[in-house]
Amino acid sequence: MTGRRRSWRWAVAVWAVLVAVAGGLTLWLQDSAEPRRYGWEEAGPTPSLPQGWESACAGATPDENGRTLCFIRSR
Repeated sequence: MTGRRRSWRWAVAVWAVLVAVAGGLTLWLQDSAEPRRYGWEEAGPTPSLPQGWESACAGATPDENGRTLCFIRSR
């Protein structure tokens, strides 16, 4: 029975060491990599509203909070 316990303890100790080494290696490799830019960082400026949007949205009915939603389709 002590042989099984000893081998079980060795297996757990080896697993714990492997997890710690793999975690450290992951952090080390992550720090050495080039910083990544995400898609939203490269986005252009917000497009402006087309001419005549005031007259297109003039008939929109506001909700109970006074907000109006108007869809403008452009090509």
